This record gives sequence, C-alpha cells and structure tokens, in this order.
Amino acid sequence: QVQLVESGGGSVQSGGSLRLSCVASGDTYDNWCMAWFRQAPGKEREGVAAIGSDGTTSYEGSVEGRFTISQDNAKNTLYLQMNSLKPEDTAMYYCAAGMTCNNYWGQGTQVTVSS
Repeated sequence: QVQLVESGGGSVQSGGSLRLSCVASGDTYDNWCMAWFRQAPGKEREGVAAIGSDGTTSYEGSVEGRFTISQDNAKNTLYLQMNSLKPEDTAMYYCAAGMTCNNYWGQGTQVTVSS
C-alpha cells in the first residue's frame, strides 16, 4: 500500500511563493516517477510538473520558469517550489506517483492566490 500526504498549501497574494511537500510511505520504488497535478474549480485535472527516477524534470508551459519540482530520496519527500504565483494558479494541488506518474494519489492541498 502506498500513501502520499501533501502539505504546504495556503493563501498568498499574487507574486508570492509557496512550497508544497509530499511525503511518500509504504511500498514505493526508486524507479517510480513522481508528479504534481492541479485541479481548479470547473476545470479538468492537469499535470503541473514531473520528475523521473533519473532526475529528469518536465513542466507544464504556464509554470515553467516559476515552479521547480525536486525530491529528497532520503526523506521520501517530493517538493514543488512555486514562485511568482498568479491568481490562475489557484487550484487543489495533488501529488502522484508510480510507474506512469499517476498510479497513486494524495488527498490534495489547496493553493489560493489573490490579486
């Protein structure tokens, strides 16, 4: 069984920063991909950033240059550093993991950016 627990969400003003964390526990594997997704009200869930087992990262276009995904394998923790936040970044943010980056999901953490 795999558990993913996110934290670090909150409310910030436009231009502010937040760092999300996701702690993984249970039967995780070093060759898994990990990712952050988000879902805004009335919109479909979308991928934000992903990191492969080799450290390769990828980002959704609107966050590239503002968000940074990273992981601390010793702590089984995934991070998402979010800078220069915009109101359109407001969403529930989810951590995901697995062979295809989306096999297991956390419960989400809310990020609200006010203008």
